[in-house]
Order: sequence, then C-alpha cells, then structure tokens
Amino acid sequence: MEAELILVLDEGTTSTRAMLFGADGKLHAAAQRDLEQYYPQPGWVEHDAAEIWDKTLACARRMVEHAGGAGRIAAIGITNQRETVVAWDLGTGEPLARAIVWQDRRTAAFCAGLKEAGHEQAVREATGLLLDPYFSATKMRWLLNHKPAVAAAARAGTLAFGTIESWLVFKLTGAHVSDAGNASRTLLLPLARPSWDEGLCHLFGVPRASLGEVVDSVPAGLSTRPDLLGVAIPVCGLAGDQQAATIGQGCLSLGEAKATYGTGAFMLANAGTKPPRSEHRLLSTVLMQLAGERHYALEGSVFVAGSLMQWLRDSLGLIGTASATEALAGEVENSGGVVVVPALSGLGAPHWLPEARASITGLSFATRRAHIVRAALEAMAHQTHDLARAFAEDGSLWTHLKVDGGMATNDWMVQDIADITQLHVSRPDFIETTALGAAMLAACGAGLHPSLPAAAAAMIGRARDFVPAMEQEARAARIAGWERALEALVSAPAPGPDASSPSS
Repeated sequence: MEAELILVLDEGTTSTRAMLFGADGKLHAAAQRDLEQYYPQPGWVEHDAAEIWDKTLACARRMVEHAGGAGRIAAIGITNQRETVVAWDLGTGEPLARAIVWQDRRTAAFCAGLKEAGHEQAVREATGLLLDPYFSATKMRWLLNHKPAVAAAARAGTLAFGTIESWLVFKLTGAHVSDAGNASRTLLLPLARPSWDEGLCHLFGVPRASLGEVVDSVPAGLSTRPDLLGVAIPVCGLAGDQQAATIGQGCLSLGEAKATYGTGAFMLANAGTKPPRSEHRLLSTVLMQLAGERHYALEGSVFVAGSLMQWLRDSLGLIGTASATEALAGEVENSGGVVVVPALSGLGAPHWLPEARASITGLSFATRRAHIVRAALEAMAHQTHDLARAFAEDGSLWTHLKVDGGMATNDWMVQDIADITQLHVSRPDFIETTALGAAMLAACGAGLHPSLPAAAAAMIGRARDFVPAMEQEARAARIAGWERALEALVSAPAPGPDASSPSS
C-alpha cells in the first residue's frame, strides 16, 4: 500500500499531540495527552522531558495504528514549543534534569548582569535576539551551574543540550541535531552563519560539543528506529511552533504576517533571505532553512495570551472554561474602565521587561466579572496593536493579518483585534496551522509536493475575514486607556525579592 500520509508530532507547552494529515492538508485523526507543568518557585517553569517523550511516542503509536500501519506513513514532521531546554546524556539517552520551559524567568539576574557588562548589542547584532531569560542559552548555563548530573556529563563529554525538537529527534532516530529555526532561538547561532558560534558559547558558558548539528527545516537522512513504530519512517520536517504556524498560514512571501494566540502570542512577518534588523526591540529569527538557504522573519513575542484565560479560570475562578469568555465579553457594552495588563511572566516585545508585574486597574463597586473578562480579552488586541506599530516603525507595515491558535476561535476577540489594529484580519477554517506547517515541510521532504508554494496551494484551505467596525472615538479612548495603564505599570517600582528567583 502506498505511503501517502504525514504524521505530525506537535509538542506544545501544555500538551503533546500526534496528527495524521493527507497530502491535501486534510486532518485524518489526532491523539493528545496533557503534560504536567512544574512550578518549583515563583517564575520557574519546568517539564519532565521523559514524560514528553513517553506521551509523544504513545500518541504517535495510536496514529500509526489508525493509519493501518507505519507503511502508510510517508514522513514525520515535528513542531515544538521553542526555547525550552532539555539536558540529556548521549550514552544513556535519559534526561539529566527537568527541562526548563520557555516561560521560565530564573535567569533574569544573569541576563541583567550581561547587559550591564555591555554584551547585549553584540549579541543582538549576531543573533537578532535580546538578552532575556526567554531564550535558551542562559537556561543551559543555569543547568550546568545548578545540576551536578549535567555538569558531570559535560566533564565526561556525554552532555547533550537541545530544544524540544532536538530531544524528540534524538529519541526517534539517535541523531543529535537542531533545525536552524529552533537553533536561532538559543542565543548561540549567528543569523548569518551556518552553525554555533564559539564566542557566544564562551560568553554563556555552554560547551560547544554539547550542541547538535544545525540542519535544514527539511532535513535529509533522518529516519526513526524501526522498533519504535514498526518500520523506519523518514523525519522530513522540523520547525518551532511559530515558524511552523507562519508556514501553515502560507506566509511564504516578503512582508506576509501572522499572529498566533496560544499560551503566549507571537507575531511573525516574512523578511525574505536577508537577516532583518530591528530598531524597535523586535526579534530577528530564522523562519526556515531549505537546501542550506535561510529565510528570515521579524518577530514580536508576547508572553501571556491563552495562559491569562487559564489564570482567570484556575487561580481566580472567574470563568469555568476559556470558551465562556466570548459570551461574557458580549454581556457588557465595554469594560467599565477596567484595563488588564497581563504581565504575569513579565512583558515581552516591544517592551522586554522581565520583572514587570501584571495589573488590573479601573476597578469600582460597579465592576462585574464580565468587565474583567472583557478587559482581559481586550488586552490581546492592545498587545497586537503595540506590535503592529513597532513592526511599522521597523519598515514592516502590516496591511493584512492572518491569525490562528486556540484563542483565535473566539470571534469576539478576533473582531476586537481587527477593530483596534484597523486591519483586515483572516482566520483559517482549519485553525491548527502549526501542525499544518510541519506537515507541509514533511510533505516536501517526502516528495509529495515539489515546493512549499505547491504544498500551500494544495494543503491550505479557506479562511473567514474580519473587518474593522469600531468607531474611531471609541477606538482612541480604548488605546489611551491601555497606554495609561501600561505607563503606570512600566514606571512602577521594581518588585520585591519574592518576585524573581535565584539566577545563575
């Protein structure tokens, strides 16, 4: 029987999934398992890398069974939460410590020290990134300094560091690699150079030998161990979740932009084949690498989006489910003056204030639950507007925005984004664009499509459009209220010692 299906492994922050796609982009089946998140101290977020592997493999095996056997699967694509770091032993193949998640802020003081020492400009020029705990290198340094097993493996020459796709590829194939897009999120890969930089590795104290080979987003020569899924299956697509979503939205030409609203919110605009430079604290990143040629993106990263809804549900008890927010937002004509600035994990782009704390302002005796929930949703539009302005100031003016992610199923929120940004916004009928992007890469690697544009034409379906409808006076008042709340938060005194955790 002809191998015609694509197996996508989509490993996210709160769950891991396996999904079966056809070459036409149709989703045939999916399996999902939730992941435990560990919060040892305020600002610390960890995962069990062994749990990630075990549950990913279990989901993959369910999809192989659903497909009628591994022989039906032409290729595997992998997409993953970015910046999260796994340390493992190349000899035993087992993790040496819990993975440090992208949201983790424990290295804020270390980053501040590097800034004070004057390193940020050189790091930014080389990597397109800022010195922030978000990125991987300082997490690696912390593990070396604080986990004896990691330091011992480094001394023995058996230490492997990698982002999540690197970990999964190692467990699947035995190869230690990292695709260029994920590698560009570590602070260790210069945008314009093919591999890791010795000087950057020295600055962050990361052994160069612990890092895998940097490979294409459509890698060659990788196949799974036959004992895992029944037969050896080529691994033909690798991309971090935001790069994959950009591809899955068909943003394959210069200037095309998308925004993903998941745990965080991430806006990427295709920047072509020359590394972009930002003067407004946006990130330059590798979108994909094909046959050795890099394609780049300009990126704005917001740390808190869907996780704000989770906090409203689990910590405050204001909602029963995230889906209830749409109806609640519609219960009131406006937020009643309430403004939520969701800096629960600090502020990301374009502010980059890791120690900032969230705020809810404008409360009164008239404030109802619906006002707070509406203000939380409104924060998504305001954060998007802030980034749209920064992109425009960097010469990347959005004329149309494609949105996706779990939060984008909320019609009220997407319309609000269109209203506040004054942009034509489109949302695909198939919202799982991250997995679709990985499927498109794998389909090209397996020869099911001759190119990414051909894959996009065959695999990307219809979209729904949202057009601005808010009166300008109401829009201006909203933006002014947001800016006042943001200014008050940014100018507030630094939080006390309990707000951050010991760093390396």
